[in-house]
Amino acid sequence: MRELLPALPEDWERCLAVAAHPDDIEYGTASAVARWTAQGKTITYLLATRGEAGIDGLHPEEAGPLREAEERAGAAEVGVDVVEFLDYPDGMVEGGLNLRRDIARAIRRHRPEIVVTGAFSVRMVGGITNQADHRVVGLAALDAARDAGNRWIFPELLADEGLEPWGGVRFVCVAGAETPTHGVDVTGEPLQRGIASLAAHARYTAGLGDGGFEPGPFLTWIAEGSGFAMGVEQAVLFDVHELIPSGPPPWAAGS
Repeated sequence: MRELLPALPEDWERCLAVAAHPDDIEYGTASAVARWTAQGKTITYLLATRGEAGIDGLHPEEAGPLREAEERAGAAEVGVDVVEFLDYPDGMVEGGLNLRRDIARAIRRHRPEIVVTGAFSVRMVGGITNQADHRVVGLAALDAARDAGNRWIFPELLADEGLEPWGGVRFVCVAGAETPTHGVDVTGEPLQRGIASLAAHARYTAGLGDGGFEPGPFLTWIAEGSGFAMGVEQAVLFDVHELIPSGPPPWAAGS
């Protein structure tokens, strides 16, 4: 009998989704977001860039506002009202203290119990080579989830901005990872709302592939393959990093 991936715990109320570009969250994660907002949970989006370098035939000064508008429209499709941008340069996001500080600031402000982000490995699920901004932002989000709870890391956030440390992030959930550990059942309406969320990026997706791009068949194909790993019809998968252990460490078992 094959071993199925467990469901991600849902006994939480607030989530911060951190991504590099407009449309990153919409490639699957938005379907999970749709499920969570339907449960009454609060989800906030934090984007490192406005995706201004993402449309070959459109100057960044035009593409940035357009992609921001598409992101806000896509977020609304899955019940997300708050979308924030850090304004790092698209395609040239540098890792380091500034990025960690900016994400930690958002975590202290929004006080999420889980953080969702993208894969920070060189290869993603299916062996796809990951993009530079994705790697940098995903790793920074994982680090910032811990930074936000330590008053001696970025103490200026408290001293200058009055942001108290927040050590309440239980999980950092990484989408697109090669080795997922948990899943979210998005069968039915959550998937359909996730498809509508990606469809809101119409100007961007029009330039993908020959003859355009159809979000519905693509996201359904991914969700059905992921659902097999959970034993459900359609799912979104995550590699879950537990920051607040729910029990003794594995090496303590049997001691």
